[in-house]
Amino acid sequence: MNIAILTPNQNPYSETFIQAHKNHLNGKIFYYYGTGVGMQLEGYGALVSNWKRLYLRLICKLLKKPSSYMRDRMLLNSFKRHRIEAVLVEYGTHAHALRAALLESGLPVVTHFHGYDASMTNVIERCNNYQEVFALSKKVIAVSKAMEATLLDLGCPEDQLVYNVYGPRPMFGAVTPSYDKKQFISIGRFTDKKAPYYTILAFKAVLDKHPDALLIMAGDGILLNSCKHLVKHFSIERSVHFVGVIESDVYCDYLKTSLAFVQHSVTADNGDMEGTPLAVLEASAAGLPVISTYHAGIPDVIIHEKTGLLCQEHDVATMTSHMLSVLDDVAYAKQLGMAGKVRVAECFSLERHIQVLQALLEAT
Repeated sequence: MNIAILTPNQNPYSETFIQAHKNHLNGKIFYYYGTGVGMQLEGYGALVSNWKRLYLRLICKLLKKPSSYMRDRMLLNSFKRHRIEAVLVEYGTHAHALRAALLESGLPVVTHFHGYDASMTNVIERCNNYQEVFALSKKVIAVSKAMEATLLDLGCPEDQLVYNVYGPRPMFGAVTPSYDKKQFISIGRFTDKKAPYYTILAFKAVLDKHPDALLIMAGDGILLNSCKHLVKHFSIERSVHFVGVIESDVYCDYLKTSLAFVQHSVTADNGDMEGTPLAVLEASAAGLPVISTYHAGIPDVIIHEKTGLLCQEHDVATMTSHMLSVLDDVAYAKQLGMAGKVRVAECFSLERHIQVLQALLEAT
């Protein structure tokens, strides 16, 4: 089966779930990335030849068409040339941007929502509440129960909507934590919805009782410098280490030597929310207890006091208490972590996620 995957970006470090689709779906995968006339097909380059591009540019000028018309002609030409049979569009926003071409193609389309695209108020309004996207899609995928409810409220037909949480790669299930260091690991983009400053504030209070504890924060983003300044302000630079963007094998090494994963996700002022954070699934698959918040898809995966410890958004004091709970009782940390490892293996494996997605594409 020739499957086209359409995504606005190529291989961003924070979108390993899209790379999993590209690498694990069965069939011949055609990976289209980009948003405008510069859209590329991985392994092939430009969608059309130079002479075809010049011809389309001339047509657009003569007919006074927008650049999106040229992009759509190029995409449809490529679909035809590669005999595409089904289309997976990553992000509802991308499906909305390409809606004219997708509709004209007549191909079965599966639209995969991921997070901000189903939560940010201005994004949803700009996409006309996704009415056209729902109309052209055979199936629509939500990655959390909260997202599923939102899409239903927006008018997505219930029989089109599929709840399909991501799955962590097998390498994370192979991790065996040692639980022998007073170390917490946090990985993700430094953005409002991940509220890394709350994690730092919670950890600062932890240091009052455990001054030898360590917090590892991996990732990059607009709030990184602010978080570094906050750490410097509190004079806890020796206790909080910013390690930048890390590869999966390095993340696994940190999981092996950490006591728990921490992330204080919140709903941003603009409505931006997580889907189900893959880093949470990966940490739980590795056998670490997850200390986080009742936010988006996190409580779908993490069961409070069974596979991790959750608090309400913005409740820094309770997050501190949860971090102290695993520091004061390592056996409890192991109990939570091992229960999480079993739950993820049974309910949220990558194999299950891909099987569901594969079935949807083949059924269309």
